[in-house]
Amino acid sequence: MNPYIVQPDLDGAGLHIGIVRARFNEAIGEAELQACLAELGELGVDEESILVATVPGALEIGLTVATMAESGEFDALIALGAVIRGETYHFEIVSNEMASAITRVSLETGVPVANGVLTTETDEQAVERAPEKGRDCARVAVEMANLIAALDPEEDDGEDDDEDEDDEDDEEEDEDFDDKQSDKRR
Repeated sequence: MNPYIVQPDLDGAGLHIGIVRARFNEAIGEAELQACLAELGELGVDEESILVATVPGALEIGLTVATMAESGEFDALIALGAVIRGETYHFEIVSNEMASAITRVSLETGVPVANGVLTTETDEQAVERAPEKGRDCARVAVEMANLIAALDPEEDDGEDDDEDEDDEDDEEEDEDFDDKQSDKRR
């Protein structure tokens, strides 16, 4: 067997990336952001094609990435921040709900979201991991944006120009989905 293998593509030229950073645990989120921005630059993403939004904490990331994904303006999104275990059960709630929201956004919109929200036992663990997690999220966002684009069939291949109305009605839902995907590639 000799299957076609889609190779990782880390060329960020032409991509539009949105970043949401939680301000809670500010220094850690800022360290992630700076490492992420530096890596995106290394991968060829134009700084004018990057939008950074900040939110109060990790639970607000889900709504913000959902709004950004639905805008159709971004090829990929990145979520940054840190949830550090405290003395209460709150850590589990915040960690689980935040991660679930980010995953849902990606699956429901088709826009890749790199989850860089650290969940650690201590501040020291978060500080140590922040720079590498920021760089990793930049690479994940670029690679996944390129992979999704490679897996998405071309919108206008010339074959459906003469499609009759019955076929168009049958495929209305597919076309709506395709239109949303096409908008995301701008």
